[in-house]
Amino acid sequence: MDYLSLNKSCWNERTDVHFQSKTYDVENFIQGGNALNSIELELLGDIKGKKVLHLQCHFGKDTISLSRLGAEATGIDFSENAIARAQELAQQTQSNTRFILSDVYGLPAVLEEKFDIVFTSYGTIGWLPDVKQWAEVVSHFLKPGGEFIFAEFHPVVWMMSDDFSKIQYRYFTDEAIVEESDTTYTDGQLSKSMKSVGWNHGLAEVVQALLDTGLRLDSLEEFDYSPYDCFDKVVEVETGKYQIQGLEGKIPMVYALKATQE
Repeated sequence: MDYLSLNKSCWNERTDVHFQSKTYDVENFIQGGNALNSIELELLGDIKGKKVLHLQCHFGKDTISLSRLGAEATGIDFSENAIARAQELAQQTQSNTRFILSDVYGLPAVLEEKFDIVFTSYGTIGWLPDVKQWAEVVSHFLKPGGEFIFAEFHPVVWMMSDDFSKIQYRYFTDEAIVEESDTTYTDGQLSKSMKSVGWNHGLAEVVQALLDTGLRLDSLEEFDYSPYDCFDKVVEVETGKYQIQGLEGKIPMVYALKATQE
């Protein structure tokens, strides 16, 4: 099964829907402001003048937000449509953010630089079959003393059925999960039903993969909310904090970590 081609087709299709959605609210973003959340902002700290590599950047709102905070930001994504939209958005916002077309595993073959920070967030590693190879890419692009900043939906969330009524999948990495849908996590409809392929990755698997590359884990935190209302049956418990109705405060929904290249 060619997971990369299936997922690329799916994300090429999703990109235009997302770009025009109320969820991403591109029109207001163009006017200014920052798309990053408090979880990752606290870990990033002051990034003025720092070189930041943003993996799996989609169409670049977060990457451009990094530039707006003073970083020299580079975003990469494997979707041709996403990179084209990202470059369009950079032009519309008069940002010097750079975007490169590449999948994560293939990036060392097309980019030779080192960075002060490697960053990735929310709904990213579930599209990758091998987190050990992912961690090696992260380490490869960090300068000595450079930091990896990572915020991601908690693996417990991905165990659940779409309506959160039951546990449907294993917590631990298993066979690929193949799904087909004509919807996405934003408002708007895909023009056709698309297949996608994903994997669940447990917390220990992710952390150990990073440690095995020689990174030092500096912090790891879990959160009982999502900063996005991208799941079914969510309720907003505080401004910008969403939990699952009936499971409020009972399950972790996000984790975030900082690790340093020694």
